Amino acid sequence: GAHGTLMPKVVQLLKEQGANDKLVIGGGVIPDDDIPALIEAGIAAVYTPGTSTSEPIEFIKANIKN
Repeated sequence: GAHGTLMPKVVQLLKEQGANDKLVIGGGVIPDDDIPALIEAGIAAVYTPGTSTSEPIEFIKANIKN
């Protein structure tokens, strides 16, 4: 799917603009086998169908910089 191209591209473009401090997360119908490559590309977390809405919320709260 497009997640393997688009999500790393977002991280790359942010880095090019000096926005390395941005927390990038993603989600959708993403095969489990694709998730490690996304994490390695700089995606902080990947959520798949069935994830509770509280899980990404708590992740963001725990990882944002004030």
